[in-house]
Amino acid sequence: MPHSSAPSPASVKALVVTGYGSNCERECAHAARQAGADVADIVFFPDLVADRVRLTDYNFLIFPGGFLDGDDLGAGQAAALRWRHVRTASGRSLLDDLKTFLDAGGLVLGICNGFQLLVKLGLLPALDGLYFERQVSLAPNDSARFEDRWVRLQANPASPCVFTKGIDVIDLPVRHGEGKLVPADEAVFQKIIANNLIALQYIDPATGEPTDAYPHNPNGSPLGIAGLTDPSGRILGLMPHPEAFNDVTNHPHWTRGGAEIVGTLGVELLARGVAFLRG
Repeated sequence: MPHSSAPSPASVKALVVTGYGSNCERECAHAARQAGADVADIVFFPDLVADRVRLTDYNFLIFPGGFLDGDDLGAGQAAALRWRHVRTASGRSLLDDLKTFLDAGGLVLGICNGFQLLVKLGLLPALDGLYFERQVSLAPNDSARFEDRWVRLQANPASPCVFTKGIDVIDLPVRHGEGKLVPADEAVFQKIIANNLIALQYIDPATGEPTDAYPHNPNGSPLGIAGLTDPSGRILGLMPHPEAFNDVTNHPHWTRGGAEIVGTLGVELLARGVAFLRG
């Protein structure tokens, strides 16, 4: 799938898909605009089906957090089936539209429930160029409960991910019940590591090292995996919420020292994507 180089469009047009249980679409659209996108439209999934909106008119696709279909059948599973099998009013396959979007150099960001959708759809990690084939999943947290807190993350400098370029350590909030990365087998896991497709890892603030230990790792993901990218670096899925950290005052410790204490804003991940699209 994605092999094309980054486009250099006159404008960056973000599409935030909502409906069926998504609940972070406004925050995502706001963060995209704050990051420099010229357009950040919130579009109800049935409007794509009805051909009132075309995915291929955009170059930045955002799948926001929420609880798609109440997490029935597993988080993101029903939504993945819709993207695979639904046709538009004119008879086009939405999956074909998504393939066209990717081949044209579009960016995809899946946050929390959006990350769950991306792995169920098979867009991540896309090892060996196998897009739309499931290779990993996101399982219930080891704690067997919903986890809601701020975490510290380390970006992988060797990752091809365009969203994390130049980012070192970043604090972001998590709020999920199914965030533990589970590869199909050990071979898949080792390929993810070897290809530097781990984009973000949970770290222990005391040591600065990736951790499997609760609570700094809220779900038990191996190697503290918090986010994955694909080989092109243009698709990112992560469990933490960058859109929820768009101002210094969002951080729980901001009163202790402002920007010096809180570090990099989450919206910077989206800003890296916007800058990439501008070329």
